[in-house]
Amino acid sequence: MKRLLIALAITTSLIAYQSEDRIYIEHQDLSPELEWLKKDIRTFKVPITDNNQTYNMSLSFRYTIGYQYQTANVKVTETSPSGEETVKEYELKVRKSNGDYIGEPGYDIWDSEHLVEANKKYEETGTYTYVLEQNTPVDPLNFAMEIGVILDKVK
Repeated sequence: MKRLLIALAITTSLIAYQSEDRIYIEHQDLSPELEWLKKDIRTFKVPITDNNQTYNMSLSFRYTIGYQYQTANVKVTETSPSGEETVKEYELKVRKSNGDYIGEPGYDIWDSEHLVEANKKYEETGTYTYVLEQNTPVDPLNFAMEIGVILDKVK
């Protein structure tokens, strides 16, 4: 219960301070057992209404103390409104070389945000689909709580 209250407080504070340039943010829970299985993919539908605008795309990763790796490897498949697919792999750095966690702490939960594509241009308007998969060599990836997609306008 305590963990739930802390997570709710963190989420509420993040929403309260959301930038006006933030056009999309969504987080999805992983397993209640605090693990991300390779078979557990997460899908995000991102509406793009302005293809003249440039964007910064970030991935967010929520994890708990006990996460033992320096990175979380994520495979992202982007599908455009016309069906064109692009696959990219990212290493989200969540621990420093000395073992310290990276991100915003909340008791034993950490929230990290990772810029993965700066100045991104979309070729067409419409809904883009992002499929996120755990791509770390281990299965399951323990102590993982949530994964998310964030899109901000670049000024």
